[in-house]
Amino acid sequence: MLESYSSKHDSWLGWFLKGLLILGTLILLGRLIELQVVKGNYYRGLSEGNRIREVTIQAPRGKILARGGETLVGNKEVKKEVVFSPESGYTKKDVDTVSASADLISEWKRNYLLGQSLAHVGGYVGYVNTGEVGRVDPGCTYKGPLRADSVVGRGGLEEWYNCLLSGRDGQELIEVDTSGKKVRLWGKEDPIPGQDIRTNIDKGLQEKVAEVMKDVTGAVVVTDTKGEVLSLFSSPSFDPNIFVDKGNEEEISEVLTSAQTPLYNRVISGLYHPGSVFKQVVAIAALEEGTIDKDYLFNDTGQIVIENIYGTYTYNNWYFTQNGGQEGEIGVTRAITRSTDTFFYKVGELLGIEKLSSWAKKYGLGGVSGIDLPGEAPGLVPDPEWKEKTKNEQWFLGNTYHMSIGQGDLAITPLLVNTITAVTASGGKLCTPRLVGDGECKDLKIKKENIDLVKEGMGGACSSGGTGYTFFDADPKVGCKTGTAETMEKDITHAWFTFFAPLDDPEIVVTVFVEKGGEGSKVAGPIARQIYNFWFKK
Repeated sequence: MLESYSSKHDSWLGWFLKGLLILGTLILLGRLIELQVVKGNYYRGLSEGNRIREVTIQAPRGKILARGGETLVGNKEVKKEVVFSPESGYTKKDVDTVSASADLISEWKRNYLLGQSLAHVGGYVGYVNTGEVGRVDPGCTYKGPLRADSVVGRGGLEEWYNCLLSGRDGQELIEVDTSGKKVRLWGKEDPIPGQDIRTNIDKGLQEKVAEVMKDVTGAVVVTDTKGEVLSLFSSPSFDPNIFVDKGNEEEISEVLTSAQTPLYNRVISGLYHPGSVFKQVVAIAALEEGTIDKDYLFNDTGQIVIENIYGTYTYNNWYFTQNGGQEGEIGVTRAITRSTDTFFYKVGELLGIEKLSSWAKKYGLGGVSGIDLPGEAPGLVPDPEWKEKTKNEQWFLGNTYHMSIGQGDLAITPLLVNTITAVTASGGKLCTPRLVGDGECKDLKIKKENIDLVKEGMGGACSSGGTGYTFFDADPKVGCKTGTAETMEKDITHAWFTFFAPLDDPEIVVTVFVEKGGEGSKVAGPIARQIYNFWFKK
């Protein structure tokens, strides 16, 4: 019996051990199949990844050119040494001297040749932020997602045309050993440069405008009658090159925190009362609506006095305020020439606020111009509905008076002021200002005789007896309008001067704005004259 039990016991134990051996073999075989067959490509990829480095080569951005082909914004070639390591993969290091043994690549950094003179037109570049990493620009999906080391445009044309200007990065595939040292180059894909863009900017004029505006706070814009922007400058400005190189943190901080707000583009983002330069719109609106005609006369006694249940209100003409003068009987052309406030008070009253607001919006003053720059602020054209909704107040005749001379709640940008003047200069066409390409023009269908009356008045403003005395001796003659706009601060005014020239066949439309500068004719006028002299080679 004992022998039988022992035999059965040995037989069972043997089979158990054999089963364990077979099971273990099957597990090892299954694992081997998983590693070699099922996940072979996966682990092979990991292995390759450990010894293959994909070195990105940044593509040069496209150049920004002037209308004459001169380079305004270009690139500088930078030699960088690629340093490999097992921990960080690789890093790029700027090199001053080229070593024969160094592993170098060529990359590019932005070069803003005009510096401060073109800052608000060109913009600047910077590395993407964390929220932008991995994002694909819908305008150029073929260029792929942004990486942590990608450079994008910030402000100006760099931002607006980023898709065109940005290139397609290249790369090198480098095999390294276990210590991270380069073994060999597996392959290389060259970067594809971005596309150049040719602007409408006149390089010499842009530099001249920057020169005459360097000591003031304000804005200048120069266009032709079709909307092509020949010059655009906001002061104070900044040097965009400080954003290109590392180590300029102090300069960047100063620009970002300056009370003078140099990054702020006053041409397209600054909203100001336009003052008397707005009288062009008032005159056209009244003439087109039949409120007045070329024979309409107004007797200026220096002031208009309004008495009602709320009290007595006096509205003076500037000439009366300054020296007690009176204009007497004047028509629309003389009123523009002399910028007679009382004339436009009365015309605004006869026209009515609804029609006046409607015409201001027809000129595009209630929105944006559509210029190809980011950050444009829409203008504000008030009316009774707006005032009731915004201020919970009713509209008074005094509000109409104020708006009729470009004051009150009316607020527009220097660029929009330029479009007003361009409408007069072009014979009634409202054109979209463009830095690149052609603007679209819309015919406002203003009667030629009415445009001619306003042109005649503006020609008189820059002739003897007008308000634009800095142009009395101008040849060719110009059509101009001065403006002195009140601010919220006592005895502090904005200075405006806008003109087109030559008077009979305009080439350029110029608007000069000096923030809190004083009288338009005294402060903005001389700056405008320097721009005129440069353009017409005086």
